[in-house]
Amino acid sequence: MIYGEQSVYLSPFNMKYILMKAYVFPGQGAQFSGMGKDLFDSSEVAKELFLKADEILGFEIHKIMFYGTDEELKQTKITQPAIFLHSTILAACLGDSFQPAMVAGHSLGEISALVANKTLRFEDGLNLVHKRALAMQKACESVPSTMAAIIGLEDTLIEDICAGIDGVVVAANYNCPGQLVISGETSAVEEACAKLKEVGAKMAVLLQVGGAFHSPLMESAREELAKAIEATEFSTPICPVYQNVTASAVSDPNEIKKNLIEQLTSPVRWTQTMQQMIADGATEVVEVGPGKVLQGLFKKVDRSFATSSATLDSVG
Repeated sequence: MIYGEQSVYLSPFNMKYILMKAYVFPGQGAQFSGMGKDLFDSSEVAKELFLKADEILGFEIHKIMFYGTDEELKQTKITQPAIFLHSTILAACLGDSFQPAMVAGHSLGEISALVANKTLRFEDGLNLVHKRALAMQKACESVPSTMAAIIGLEDTLIEDICAGIDGVVVAANYNCPGQLVISGETSAVEEACAKLKEVGAKMAVLLQVGGAFHSPLMESAREELAKAIEATEFSTPICPVYQNVTASAVSDPNEIKKNLIEQLTSPVRWTQTMQQMIADGATEVVEVGPGKVLQGLFKKVDRSFATSSATLDSVG
């Protein structure tokens, strides 16, 4: 039986040993100074792709990634392409060992996943990420907005509280059971945090972000990015992608494109994505890119679930 690019022999006695690796790609917030330098120094494939990225973007982003300050790396126009490059170049370096049964990415990471599973060309993915970052930055500057992490409440209660606030505040990132990020106008988010603490939230903390990602306040960015996405060729992937908007497996290029357009103003359904991947047979998750945040979130869903990081040790 074949799952994606992986195959195992099945008999009535070994059904439980099916190997189905899920590869996941992190989003904004996982950046760090020095990211990707080990790849650049060790792999000609990586070096070629980093230099190609410099040419596409019109500046030497690899030098900012390797030697830039934390403040430089926090700029949305740098952060998003930097994380994308670290993830997609690492995936490219894995060579034949990259055998996904399924992929997914958290927010920005969804574009990395779409390059890794061959829906998008590397160059097209980078162009979309660059335009996404600039469009989101512009939208953030149009109205005072923010996000906040809510810990220790049921999702439905948070949704109900947000719905009763006068102003724009919505559930934005369903990160794992008991952890949800809300997003919207600063005053509305602050009011929601106060009310959520009153009803028992363990934490309701404003995040240091540029604005209200994955909320209706990103509509202008969605419209701008939609034009770029519509003009980009999407191919049939080598394995399904579990998209943020649907939290379900998608293989049709037109559907993938539609969901990606809706992503900026829709919540990241990561909790539901993890649950669905496991329900669909994932036996292990491999995080491709900086950090281990997504592995930790999978452990919140199922402590016994196998997780690992893609590293140079796994590069052939």
